[in-house]
Amino acid sequence: MLVEISPKNFDVILDLRYATSNNVCGHALYSRPICYLHEAMIPGLQQTIKSAKNLGLKLKIFDGFRPIEVQQYLYDKFPGDFISNPQTGAIPHCRGVAIDLTLTDLKGRELDMGSDFDEFSDLAFHNCKKISVEAQRNRLLLLGLMTGAGFDFYSKEWWHYQLFKPREYEVMKLRIPNS
Repeated sequence: MLVEISPKNFDVILDLRYATSNNVCGHALYSRPICYLHEAMIPGLQQTIKSAKNLGLKLKIFDGFRPIEVQQYLYDKFPGDFISNPQTGAIPHCRGVAIDLTLTDLKGRELDMGSDFDEFSDLAFHNCKKISVEAQRNRLLLLGLMTGAGFDFYSKEWWHYQLFKPREYEVMKLRIPNS
């Protein structure tokens, strides 16, 4: 089951990039800025929110559940290592068991992560040495918060976290409703 994630029911900031033109495609891919996650993600998300708050930080979410049609569109537009093939890949976003996010201070200012969300180069890699020491620390902080709450990570995207064994969850058949 998918759970809606909003600032009303979770202490997070939403910046759902695929519901705006501020993304790698330059146009909205979702009709409304709604974020869903599989119910199995909720305990880890709540733990991460609490741990971040204890450090004077908040989570800013860029994406969660992604309809398979959007996954196919992204894969067709950007084939390669950064977008998983919906025909052969684990497609954790389409199962609702992946989240793309960053950290902010309590006023909502993003911490420096060395690149923007959806950077399709080695600047996005967790172990990138081309970014500032501050950005490296911030990535490690996010990594620690997320893995400490039980999430797995993708080494080529500092913003992407997911449940272990995503193929154990079914692909969800939900369309983001129109406004």
